[in-house]
Amino acid sequence: MFQLLGTDAPKTRARRGRLTTAHGVIETPAFMPVGTQATVKSVSPAELRELRAQIILGNTYHLFVRPGLAVLRDFGGLHEFMRWHGPILTDSGGFQVFSLAKIRRIEEAGVHFQNHLDGSPTFIGPETAMEIQSVLGSDIAMAFDECPPYPCEHDYAARSLDLTLRWAQRCRDWAAAHPLNETTGRPQLRFGIVQGATFPDLREKAARALVAMDWDGYAVGGVSVGEPEHEMLRAVEHSEPFLPADKPRYAMGLGTPPQMLEMIARGIDLFDCVLPTRIARHGTAFTTGGTLNLRGSIYIQDKDPIEPGCACPACREPFTRGYLRHLLKAEEILGLRLVGLHNLHFYLDLMAQARAHLDAGTFAPFREKFVAGYRPRGVPNHGTNAEAGEPPE
Repeated sequence: MFQLLGTDAPKTRARRGRLTTAHGVIETPAFMPVGTQATVKSVSPAELRELRAQIILGNTYHLFVRPGLAVLRDFGGLHEFMRWHGPILTDSGGFQVFSLAKIRRIEEAGVHFQNHLDGSPTFIGPETAMEIQSVLGSDIAMAFDECPPYPCEHDYAARSLDLTLRWAQRCRDWAAAHPLNETTGRPQLRFGIVQGATFPDLREKAARALVAMDWDGYAVGGVSVGEPEHEMLRAVEHSEPFLPADKPRYAMGLGTPPQMLEMIARGIDLFDCVLPTRIARHGTAFTTGGTLNLRGSIYIQDKDPIEPGCACPACREPFTRGYLRHLLKAEEILGLRLVGLHNLHFYLDLMAQARAHLDAGTFAPFREKFVAGYRPRGVPNHGTNAEAGEPPE
């Protein structure tokens, strides 16, 4: 399942690994493009393969309410439905317990939602979440959890964590009784989620309790929900030491390129984030020197590609910054598609570079140089579905 190929010790806690799933092998560290609703925004599966995406992410809640389990069963699961035949990780819907707080009610059994599409009552509990993910046929399924808001008091975070751990045990019991995917008939990896907000004692408690349940992998959840960056890093630092070295670690819903390198240095293997396609829709592109807002008038006559030397479809042509600005200002779909393809390539290539530097023993200076030279220029600090006014990816 997971093979630890090497570490960056003693310089950092970074790891080089290989995760084997029913639909393929994932070299880690790895980034997962977000395909919440059975699509990565404006990008086809063939284009994802060209970008060398190894694994993508789907979402239990959103696919449960639309198109629904009957449709997904009829199509033979998520892989067949969207024609992506590589690995898929599905979030359990626990993040929607946070992001849809105004239309949900939490109780011991699970969470009652007011369906955000038509207002109809919807229920997801631990067993429901695991069953949905089994029908989806994902390669990695996540435990159902409550993601507490930032900030919150210790008492609330403690009660929330206790509920999450009870739900985790119910998910684990369901998984033990259903070792194979309902849709594919293949093994499905199941990951537990470490919660605990910003409190070190709760993070340690969560990690130890989940390890005792013996999950196939472990996620650090409850990060990138509006907290300062230093709190995000501390949440990982207070969770990772208690997680087993022979299991993969996943930081959920983050982040900017420097944040991912910092998380790799703290022992994280997997990432997902909506930022590459989300900020592309606003005309912003990632580069090694930071972000470029291509809508700016400074680019009207700029004949350079987004980033010279980049091998993405937009830069390889090359389409100029001036042309891309024109497309974006004219609200042509090609503009946001090209910037989105560039951003996804940037993220995926950054992980490929990290893996290469880990193999060569040069990750620490690579990370230091990249982080020192990166200037965000107004990009949100966190890349989550919780950003105000934004639809889910």
